[in-house]
Amino acid sequence: MKFTKLLPSVFLFVALGAQAAPDTILKPFVLATKGAGTVAEKTEQAKTALTGAGFTVVGNYAPYADAQILIVTNDELKKNAAQSEHGGFGVAQRVSITKTKDEVQVSYTNPVYMSNVYRMKGDLSATAASLATALGKVEEFGAKGMTAAQARKYHYTVAMEYFDEPSELAEYGSYEEAVKAVDEKLTTNKFGVSKVYRVDVPGKKESLFGVAMKGSGDTKAMDDRFLMSEIDFRDLKSTAHLPYDVLVSGNKVYALYARFRIAINFPDLSMMGANSFMNIMAAPEAIRTALQKTVEK
Repeated sequence: MKFTKLLPSVFLFVALGAQAAPDTILKPFVLATKGAGTVAEKTEQAKTALTGAGFTVVGNYAPYADAQILIVTNDELKKNAAQSEHGGFGVAQRVSITKTKDEVQVSYTNPVYMSNVYRMKGDLSATAASLATALGKVEEFGAKGMTAAQARKYHYTVAMEYFDEPSELAEYGSYEEAVKAVDEKLTTNKFGVSKVYRVDVPGKKESLFGVAMKGSGDTKAMDDRFLMSEIDFRDLKSTAHLPYDVLVSGNKVYALYARFRIAINFPDLSMMGANSFMNIMAAPEAIRTALQKTVEK
């Protein structure tokens, strides 16, 4: 595993190169439904449908007005996470309910896409089918897309982070000590980072925590609402990008660096101009700093 800590001074993102390939093109999100209703109504309907399809709702998060996110897991997600190196990053999927203009959109992270960007052993196709049956599937969206092979080796450009180059935030004496400390520290909300959910990977010393991030003034760059106001501007909303995650694996605590974690869900954003990555240039280091301060020993 590589854990290089390259921090280029310029926050560069490049679009995916067009590569001819016969493989299916995968995109980060799936639109389940859109239409009239309220966020509250659609959230309750989604919970009922998900539970009936064998999912467990492990947390929910309302990052701003007219938006609700449900975090779910199931047996396939847990099993695949246990069989994959740092597979805990993929142990949960996110379902968003977002009101925009006169309609409510229900969307979710694409399990097959996520299984590849997180280099998991299986492709989570059964989970994708279960989500489509429970919630619906109109279209995949969020990017021009990439093949599974491209997703598994994805990074922005030279010197930028791959999946296997996360930020190491803290080290403890054991997994048990680490997971207990992180759980407790996230309840204090001392640095604007608070717990949304926790999922333990069965048979493996690995736990994924979802975290809400609130900031203002000097810490505005790490704030969930600010971040999404800059990058989630298209008609179909990518609210299910949130919440951010922290992984306890063994006795260490990791987070995917934001130049990877943000770009896997927004790979087609322009580097400069309105609604670009340049507008959140300070976010990667602000997020890393807030997370590290929160979980460090």
